[in-house]
Amino acid sequence: MISVGILTISDKGSAGTREDESGRLLHDLVETIQGKVVVYRIVPDEKEKIREQLIAFSDGFKANLVLTTGGTGISPRDVTPSVTETILDYVIPGIGEIMRIEGYKINPRAIISRAVAGVRGKTLIVNLPGSPRAVRENFEMLLPVLPHAIEKMLGDEGDCG
Repeated sequence: MISVGILTISDKGSAGTREDESGRLLHDLVETIQGKVVVYRIVPDEKEKIREQLIAFSDGFKANLVLTTGGTGISPRDVTPSVTETILDYVIPGIGEIMRIEGYKINPRAIISRAVAGVRGKTLIVNLPGSPRAVRENFEMLLPVLPHAIEKMLGDEGDCG
């Protein structure tokens, strides 16, 4: 069982003026990797609130996988990737790269995503876009590697080939 944290970053969602469709969708999608949501929250696009929650999800709740949704673009309030990078032990560039490359084939605007992924302790953190459609598309791109990546991060010494 993979323990999962879902963090939605949305000014409107945190204020209660927009339904969190992407976060709700992620609840369903994590079941496809035998995941169980252990913590779910919505915060505004504010650096310190995002940072606090990412640290709490990984260090406090000990989630193996944290999925964020929202704040990955280039508008002034899109700070999720910048904040995520500051709390990671190391970045896994291929995850963000494949989401942009494959996403471009569906929607050319995908290349302006700044989504990052990496590890903090025993937690894999992946930034996903904010729209439900893009969340589904990007999650499905990662399906073949997420369970394996988590096994490796947790110390599995088996071959990767």
